[in-house]
Parts: sequence; C-alpha cells; structure tokens
Amino acid sequence: MARLGVQFGSLHLANPVLSASGTFGHGLEMRHIVPPGAVGGLVSKTVTLRPRPGNPHPRICETEAGFLNSIGLENKGIDHYVRVILPDVARAETVIVTNIGAERVEEFAELAARLDGESAVDALEVNLSCPNVQDGKLPFATDPHMAARVIERVRRATKKPILAKLSPNVSRISEMAIAVEAAGADGITAVNTVLGMRVDWRTRKPGLWTTQGGYSGTAIKPIALRCAWDCARSVKIPVVGCGGIITASDVLEFLVVGCRAVQVGTASFGDPGVLGRLAAEIEGLLDAHGIAAVEDLIGTMQLHGPTTTHCEPAGSHATNVHAASVSGTTGNATRDAAITAGGAPS
Repeated sequence: MARLGVQFGSLHLANPVLSASGTFGHGLEMRHIVPPGAVGGLVSKTVTLRPRPGNPHPRICETEAGFLNSIGLENKGIDHYVRVILPDVARAETVIVTNIGAERVEEFAELAARLDGESAVDALEVNLSCPNVQDGKLPFATDPHMAARVIERVRRATKKPILAKLSPNVSRISEMAIAVEAAGADGITAVNTVLGMRVDWRTRKPGLWTTQGGYSGTAIKPIALRCAWDCARSVKIPVVGCGGIITASDVLEFLVVGCRAVQVGTASFGDPGVLGRLAAEIEGLLDAHGIAAVEDLIGTMQLHGPTTTHCEPAGSHATNVHAASVSGTTGNATRDAAITAGGAPS
C-alpha cells in the first residue's frame, strides 16, 4: 500500500487532500458525510474581524462548466469563530487551517494575532485574492508590494505557519509568489477563483448582483494547474494546488507539477462525499503504477525537448530548510457544481 503522508513545511498531512475555503463549512459541519480524519486538512470559510452580511442576491449562478459566486465573505466574525467554532474543531483528527480575510493590512494582522494563541488552529491561510469585495478591485491580489505588506504584518503577528492564497487574475503569478515568500509566507495556495460573468440575454440581467464574480469548477483546472506549476518552480516554499480538482488523477497532476498538497472545493457541492474517497483512490492509482509513496511523485514532471528536465519539487530539501528557519522543524520533503474550487466561495 502506497504511503500517502506528506510533509508541508512544518505540518505533517496524513494525505495531500484538503478542503478548499468556503466549500466545506467553517468547522466540522460535514463530519456526518466525511470524517475529518479522512482528509489531510480542513480549511475554514474566510473569517473576518467583524461580521459581514455578504453581497446581495443573486450571488450564486450556475454556468455550463462550473459556477460563479459572489458571496462577499459572509461570516459571523472572529469573536463567533473563536467562541463557537474552535472548541468544536479542536477535537478533529486532522490539520485545521483558518482562512482570514480583510480589506486593510492592519485587520489581517489583528486577526493573526487573535488566532496565534488558539491551539486548535494549526495554520493560517491569508485570503489575498477574493474577487468579491471592494468592488472587485483586488488590491492585495494583483500588487506584489501590497501582498507582501500583508504577509509581513501577519508574520510579525503570529508564529503559526502562513499560507498566502493567490489569485489567478494576474499577468505573472510568479511575481506574487516570490513577493509573499520574501515577506515570510510558509506556503502558497494557488489559486482562488477566476473572474467571470454571465448574462441572460432575455432579461438583459447579469447572473450576479455584482455583475462579475468568481468562476470555479472543472473548466478552470488548466488555468489553476498552470498557475500552481508557475508558483512551484518560482519559490522554495511549498504550494497547495486548487482549482477544478475532482478526481484522484486530478490530484496527482497537481503533485507532478510541484504541489505538495491540493484543495478540493466545487466538487464537494456536486458530490459531498468526494473528499472522503480521494485518499483511497489515490492509493489505488499509486499501487497500480508501483509508486511506493505519494511524495515520490511530487515535482517529477518531465518537459518536452532535447534534454529531459525535472521540476524542482516545491517543499523538497530547500523548502524544508526554509520552513525550519521559521518553525524550527524540518521534514522530507467528480467534477462540478459549487461556490468555489480554485478558490473559496467568497
């Protein structure tokens, strides 16, 4: 039986499959369908400093190959999350990642400081890339300097591992990845949703109240895969791939291009139990191909050309050295319907 455990910086994941933010609840709401121990980690819906009502309806819209959302980071705020959600997730037998979001640099830092002492939280995912707030201006998602400022402030506020969640809606995602790595991020989530829109020609109305929103589902996998690969080859910190992932083969594609883990989002809306099956399906594929451990596949893409080139596995020796400098530890290195995948419902 193939070994599925992966080292993600200072975190050990029982398998490389995590939920994507905004698609699987805040805490353990889905435990009656998928036992927490069946996944490598659970990522919360975005938590903000104060409660947010989200955007007006309509804010979800189906498309031909996925779906658009413009939730607008609806949540009950950090006080409710700490008081109600964390005591519940503290019992989960898996890694817990809290996704935090804000519209100001100082608010990101305040959220990180608030969660720094919470033992139930294993890592923070910093949502730099929600397309559904601030009128879609994406200030932290598209400006490397602004993204770095956020990560620097969060880094000063917490000792917990930090994942920077990046947007695909940029010209050069590698520049964003390099910026957040230099600012102190311990890992990268690539990517959030792709900006899109839909319109009904009969009513002349857009599908979303905000007109545009985050597009997720099967169709964005090639975009997400390219973004994840670009990040993995540009930085030494590990990368989580996210976007259009539904099957075990999808997961392994992201690992081959250099990711050390993946997040599954939109697929869970069409098939809520998929997260609970993927680990066994991955194991079956690896066994069938004589691969002893899932880590043996990470970063092994062979490029076409006169010389065969291997991707440097993100999170390999160089990655773990970086993680050790931050955390003091080292290590070795199906398809649609929903609010996010490639990102979280915002």
